[in-house]
Amino acid sequence: MPRARVPPNSPGEAGSPPGFRPGSLERRAERFAAHQQETDPSAVLAAAMRLLEDRARTIADLRKRLEQSGYPAGLVAEAIERLTELGLLDDGSYARGWLEARDRGHPRGERLLHQELRRRGVPADLAAAALEGRREAAAQESPDAPSADERSAEQLLERRAASLTRVPNSRLRRQRAYALLARNGFDPDVAGRVAGAWAMAVADSPEDEADEPAP
Repeated sequence: MPRARVPPNSPGEAGSPPGFRPGSLERRAERFAAHQQETDPSAVLAAAMRLLEDRARTIADLRKRLEQSGYPAGLVAEAIERLTELGLLDDGSYARGWLEARDRGHPRGERLLHQELRRRGVPADLAAAALEGRREAAAQESPDAPSADERSAEQLLERRAASLTRVPNSRLRRQRAYALLARNGFDPDVAGRVAGAWAMAVADSPEDEADEPAP
């Protein structure tokens, strides 16, 4: 027997949010109401642990997610205090680890890194301390080693080299490289030095010299 057609605005059909399942809102509302009535601190602690198993989080992010799930603010505060005592919740450690991962996967300048840390809930003083540690770690490698931001800028240009080297001449190439670095949070001095050095290195190729306009 053919299945009856469900009107377009009914749950699960066109007009509903993507991924919507009939009854999902009702179940979510029931869970939220149950969480609001929670009185067992261990239940909130277990919910917090499940969120931390998913990925590292800041205190602010964990608090927000637990409270949005309906758990009472007092029990959430107790869970956060306990996790902090156990060393499982540490904004300073989170910031350092996040910067290391960011430098490896998505190089950015210090200005943008600081903004991203703050958006993730890292307090301003801890974000500044983590960035200072990043600068000190780079300086300890060698007196002549590039700064943390210079190294990240070089990595970003290396990753975008395929598209940048298609620019017809070195002057335009340097301008594009500088703009790329500026958009990704590098200060003007770092962007200028690194873009200039990179453009000069690429300009040494015979193909690039042939593309340069005659003086």
